[in-house]
Formats: sequence, C-alpha cells, structure tokens
Amino acid sequence: MIYSYKTSEDKTMRQDQAMDNNIYLKGIEMQEIGNRAVLKAQEESRKLGIPNAYSRNGELYFELPSGEITKKDPFNEISFNI
Repeated sequence: MIYSYKTSEDKTMRQDQAMDNNIYLKGIEMQEIGNRAVLKAQEESRKLGIPNAYSRNGELYFELPSGEITKKDPFNEISFNI
C-alpha cells in the first residue's frame, strides 16, 4: 500500500519525490553533456598542440602536447603576437 501525506504546499510526498527524481535525472544529463564537451575540448587542444590545464586539490597541473604532466606553467613561456 502506498501512503501519501499532504505537505505545507498541499502536494503529496509522492509528488515531491517524483519532482526530486526528475531534478536528479536532469542533473545527471547535464553533467554528461558537460563531460562530453570537456573531453572534446581536451582532444581538440591535443590535436592543436595546446597544453591542457587541470586543478587537483588546489594545485595546477599541465598536460603538455607530448603527454608529459608537469606543474610548470607552459603558458608563461608562450608569447602572443597580437
């Protein structure tokens, strides 16, 4: 047997749970879209020879076009002629 109780907004608890589930599923969907976009951007940077930058526990790391991971910022060595 399924029980439903009225909340202060006059919705049943079951409706609130369904709404929470929908929000959760939308969140997962948006995270998957974001993850795919990041992977695509990383791959494009690799193809163009541009280092990828990452942060882990507040520390910056850089993946160089060679695949090497370093803490030395390669962008300080790049000059931009604009």
